[in-house]
Amino acid sequence: MQLYQVDSVKRNSLAQQVMDQIVSLLISGKLKPGDKLPSEVLLMEQLDVSRPVVREALSSLETLEVIHRKPREGTFISEKIGSGPFRTMLAISINNLPAVIEARMTLELGLVTIAAEKITDEELEELAETIENIRRNDEDYGMYDKQFHRIIAYSAKNPIVEGMIESLLIAHEKTDSLIKYREPELTIQYHTAIYEALKKRDSIEAYRKMYDHLKYVRDKILNGQEDL
Repeated sequence: MQLYQVDSVKRNSLAQQVMDQIVSLLISGKLKPGDKLPSEVLLMEQLDVSRPVVREALSSLETLEVIHRKPREGTFISEKIGSGPFRTMLAISINNLPAVIEARMTLELGLVTIAAEKITDEELEELAETIENIRRNDEDYGMYDKQFHRIIAYSAKNPIVEGMIESLLIAHEKTDSLIKYREPELTIQYHTAIYEALKKRDSIEAYRKMYDHLKYVRDKILNGQEDL
């Protein structure tokens, strides 16, 4: 049974193209939050791709929380999608690395300026703790790095952008996974500078320090990609 009219996929980056097809159906309204996707076999037939390609695409969409799987029931479009269009756009562009990094920078730079006005003493203490945890776990500190950025994002306390924050953190994971070598001492320096600006409630300084940090990350990742 063919549930949707889709185009066959015949070019490179097949998994990304499968993702694009599903997201296009979402954007057009042919798929809606809560809808069940065709089985893997039907998707293979409709898109003219192999099972591994379908599974890779579905796995990526699940990581992005565009879909979710129910044991013995099937794969469904997430109910969160209706309130999280940013997540859908991230799904379309997840392999456009410069765009992902710039989206992350755009959101975080805005959030940190508002956070400087709203962050609580308790949240500042939590930020300081993440910095100390990076210092203590200098070989594997990705979790604490992400936690640092999450605390700042949520401390802005803006319900309109809260739907974007988890997608922002997915973008953080995407970029973080591409860093070839870690520099914990440098990360600590950047985080400490941001923390001190937030502690002073200085929005402009917080913006500058966050920009310095994210620009360094952007340049490091994109320059690393050129070496591949």
